[in-house]
Amino acid sequence: MARTEHDFIGELEIPDNVYYGVQTFRALHNFRMTGQRFGDYPFFVKAFALVKKAAALTNKELGVLDGWIADALVGACDQVLQGRYADQFVVDMLQGGAGTSTNMNMNEVLVNVALEMTGHHKGEYQYIHPNDHGNLGQSTNDTYPSSIKVAAVFYLKQLQEELEKFSQVLKQRAAEFTDVIKMGRTELEDAVPTTLANTFNAFAAYIDADLQKVTLAKSLMQNLNLGGTAIGTGINCHPDYAKRVNEHLSTLCGIEFKNAPNLIAATQDTSDFVTVSALLRTCAVHLIKIANDLRLMNSGPRCGLGEIELPKMQPGSSIMPGKVNPVIPEVTIEGCYQVMGNDLTITLCSQRGEFELNAVEPGIAYALFNSLNILTNTVRTINEFAVKGLKPRSAECLKAVMNSVGIVTAFNPFLGYEKSASIAKEALQTGKAVGEICAERGYLSQDEIAKILEPRNMLNPQMTKKRQS
Repeated sequence: MARTEHDFIGELEIPDNVYYGVQTFRALHNFRMTGQRFGDYPFFVKAFALVKKAAALTNKELGVLDGWIADALVGACDQVLQGRYADQFVVDMLQGGAGTSTNMNMNEVLVNVALEMTGHHKGEYQYIHPNDHGNLGQSTNDTYPSSIKVAAVFYLKQLQEELEKFSQVLKQRAAEFTDVIKMGRTELEDAVPTTLANTFNAFAAYIDADLQKVTLAKSLMQNLNLGGTAIGTGINCHPDYAKRVNEHLSTLCGIEFKNAPNLIAATQDTSDFVTVSALLRTCAVHLIKIANDLRLMNSGPRCGLGEIELPKMQPGSSIMPGKVNPVIPEVTIEGCYQVMGNDLTITLCSQRGEFELNAVEPGIAYALFNSLNILTNTVRTINEFAVKGLKPRSAECLKAVMNSVGIVTAFNPFLGYEKSASIAKEALQTGKAVGEICAERGYLSQDEIAKILEPRNMLNPQMTKKRQS
């Protein structure tokens, strides 16, 4: 069974079991880019349905849309919001036309659902029309970017929840590691002692900073150009539409959305997405830092640093028996590199906003949603499968500290830099401990050396009067 639909290009036969129409059908033929469909991003579908519901309610309220049509469209939106018809949102996420195919995919599905709800057949657009009614007072150029922003807020809230959990776990682990003294390192060389607690509290500080950035990102995504229609001038919508549609949308979402200060600027400028992506990139940098430090601390277990033991997740080699690889830190790094690549894509797409519109905004949506998905999953993965279950190797950590030449730094206030450097040089040449060399040279007594080289005395400011030469 098929039905005939037309647009100004011509007629097409549409399978009668689908709820999308002729414009979506053309997009299916034209855009076969990623294999990722509109419906594969449920927050985007939800956001678009909420925007359309707010539009129908506003147009009814303003008296520019017949009540029965508005009610039918609202009912169709509600069904989509309940998860129905997810398989009908079929256009590829990458598409030409600034998102028109996505907008019309939503319009056609909603209208055909509304037609059936009112006793009509799919495609009987003389009763409810995808453009005249589903798109009334709207344009792709305001509904598409606004829906991206609404969806981004949903994704950011999800990321925020995972970051909050991660921060909490990092702080809990830090509290457990207060007594684990380890060697600090700079440029992969021995530096001075620290604790594993200090390391994990620093990690938590990174994530807390990222949480502040997520809050900023959400605020940027709450400024919409909804009501600007084609280029921001508001052509073809009621004078009060822009204000009221945002009020309805805010009520529906439980999130405050508002008009951008200048709808014309907001329609052509996509720099908010660049800023949000940059904030996500910064989070990715922090996650790479954490993942790589965990990977290095776990190295060995006998011929590396061996300071911690990550959970054993899977066999690490098809040829080397017993080998276990740090797969969770590794996949964390890979995920973060994807976010960084998407950041470049978003920047390049954003700079293509010529005159009154950015034609390649679908590239921004695809990259941004993927970054948010990947980053959320990455945070969850490193938290659940690495940080929660790792174990400190306290004895190995302390042994490394006591065997290190780096602790000679503690002699500086008592002996001065030159004598301390001389001790370090001899220790490296002979393999002797720095305390042993200091005692042999008669610089300090054994009791003084023991006190100075007590690892805990090196964890905080301990400046005392310098010993006279």
